[in-house]
Amino acid sequence: MRQRLVCLYVLLLLLFATRAGATIFGNVRGIVHDPQHHPIAGGQVSIRAVTSAWSRLTQSNPDGEFEFNAVPLGEYKVEVKAGGFAPLTQQITVTSGSAPILHFALTLAGTKEEVQVSASPVMVSVESSSTATVVSRKEISRTPGADRTNSLALIADYVPGAYVVHDQLHVRGGHQVSWLVDGVAVPNTNIASNVGPQFDPKDVDYVEMQTGGYSAEYGDRTYGVFNVVPRTGFERNNQAELVASYGNFNETNDQLSFGSHTERFAYYGSVNGNRTDLGLPTPTSSVIHDLGSGIGGFGSLVYNATPSDQLRLVTSLRKDHYQIPNTPDDQANGIRDRDRESDVFANFSWVHTFSPATMLTLSPFYHFNRADFAGGPGDTPVITNDNRASNYFGVQSVVSEVAGRHNARLGFSVFGQHDNSRFGLQATDGSGLALSQQEKISGNVETLFLEDEFKATSWLTVNGGVRLTRFSGSLIEHHADPRVGAAIRIPHINWVLRGYYARYYQAPPLDTVSGPLLDLALQQGFAFLPLHGERDEQHDFGITVPFRGWKLDVDNFRTGARNFFDHDVLGNSNIFLPLTIQEARIRGWETTLRSPQIFGRARLHFAYSHQYTEGKGAVTGGLTDFSPPDCCYFFLDHDQRTTLSSVLSVTLPWHAWSTVAVLYGSGFVNGDGPDHLPARTTADLSLGKSFGESWSIAVTALNLANRRFLLDNSNTFGGTHYANPRQVAAEIRYRFHY
Repeated sequence: MRQRLVCLYVLLLLLFATRAGATIFGNVRGIVHDPQHHPIAGGQVSIRAVTSAWSRLTQSNPDGEFEFNAVPLGEYKVEVKAGGFAPLTQQITVTSGSAPILHFALTLAGTKEEVQVSASPVMVSVESSSTATVVSRKEISRTPGADRTNSLALIADYVPGAYVVHDQLHVRGGHQVSWLVDGVAVPNTNIASNVGPQFDPKDVDYVEMQTGGYSAEYGDRTYGVFNVVPRTGFERNNQAELVASYGNFNETNDQLSFGSHTERFAYYGSVNGNRTDLGLPTPTSSVIHDLGSGIGGFGSLVYNATPSDQLRLVTSLRKDHYQIPNTPDDQANGIRDRDRESDVFANFSWVHTFSPATMLTLSPFYHFNRADFAGGPGDTPVITNDNRASNYFGVQSVVSEVAGRHNARLGFSVFGQHDNSRFGLQATDGSGLALSQQEKISGNVETLFLEDEFKATSWLTVNGGVRLTRFSGSLIEHHADPRVGAAIRIPHINWVLRGYYARYYQAPPLDTVSGPLLDLALQQGFAFLPLHGERDEQHDFGITVPFRGWKLDVDNFRTGARNFFDHDVLGNSNIFLPLTIQEARIRGWETTLRSPQIFGRARLHFAYSHQYTEGKGAVTGGLTDFSPPDCCYFFLDHDQRTTLSSVLSVTLPWHAWSTVAVLYGSGFVNGDGPDHLPARTTADLSLGKSFGESWSIAVTALNLANRRFLLDNSNTFGGTHYANPRQVAAEIRYRFHY
């Protein structure tokens, strides 16, 4: 069997030129024994999802062992029943690629009745050296503003060192992050050209957010990895939900979703629409010319063709429109710039389990992304048009095996990218300058990875792997990235120490400048050098402390980068092009604290980060004016020393709830630095109540105190940004069967 499996996978490697993919699946193992630690054979073991009807059933073998493969990421209850013993339940959180081992010590049943004993939830992974946070759809729906279509609060409120500045998400000092949906990558090599969302947070079941200690499966965009598990329909039974909302600035955020399931088949679909007069952060405290609107759809199908074969399909499409906000002077001068964006992705996965320990996933995928910036007739000194469309086609595959002390994975992925970009410039100063240029560029990325998680002892787990990458575009680059880590569980107190070392390669965008646009850049003292991939080296160590259901996680990290990706504007043309800086160093401390249910009603999540984000040296690629570099390290424009977020959610009487989110930032670098802008604190609040199973209402207030402050003044898309004013919205949900 093993030889046939190896031959099959070698054949797959030959059929599909080889980038590595991830998964949303884990493996759950366990041992069942009696009070004398003798194994119990034939025990009935069930695993059930906490938030849906997904479940599996098996029996313990003669050694008392059981195993479930292809368990999707999320929260589960595992129950063991055996004749003559009281049933026992444990609650666990399954993360991607994990293989926790549960121990069930059954006690003899009482003489009169059986008593179910509920064990404490398994809060701490003792195998992984990564840092990860898992947020559920219930938390997203109750976190103020997190379920709005264009919101990234589900990241910024829960991940230390995560914030949104100059219209871009930044994590751990960088803005190149990876998005995966259903464990399949949604590639996007472009930076600074998109501000629209790729999906609606209301379609999320769970999202796993990793910021360090990545396995060899992950690469490409490594400052944050966000693995989205979408709704599948297993949480519904011929049920639909209508969400309608209205708030100040004429904000609406509406959705109609539906889904259902049988034992073998589940489906989920949704359509959504949103609009607001407060779209993008404004360059002054006034909100002028800032309409934002969008429409989208999402679909998910899961089909269990056989007990060993599952087919999964996820599709999404979005169209968004933004007015570029004006200052009062811009508005008076007739400037009316806008940005239109489109995003479509689809991925299909075949999940095959050869045995309870061996699984293969094969996933072809497609992604289309467009960003179209259109200048208005009042622009000066030039009217700019910048339209980019990117197509990505690829396939990824992972084979995993959990055997004895090993949790091994072998995988590959390849995608091809084709960009079609059109630039247009027309002078309004009477000089007669006018140009239009089209660039069509193609490239591809191929990656192969191999890794193993080896449980050397009951208290020591070692992780090791390698990731091989080949990029082909305007140039060809090869890179081999080793990854190694370890997790040590301290007996009796169950604290977990972890350490990690890794190298990463991030392939460059395909952007280039040639022809008339290059001539214009040269006239303004600019040039465009070939873009090389970013190379990163990361050291990470931390400790996880569980205490009576609480979990404290402290992490220290240091990232050194060569050819650090950033972006800059071509003169005052509003065309933003990528560049690379010779060096960057990002170092800091992170802390997260997560509570259990306090008094059965409240839950607290606390995230803190203290970091430095600095660059050094000249521009090595992309847009440059060949200015001599400073002698020393300088702060990058998104450097913020301290960030803190705390989210407290409370279940109130009469089927009501309330969530408060308090966010603190010490201030971004002021201009070219080294000074920073003043610190600021904002608070968000949401209140909700259910009326039976069909109706619920909620009210949300963002920036409750209506604090207006300068957020950043860097040279980026949209220029200077002020914090959004207070936003208040009411929402109603109606659930019905069909």
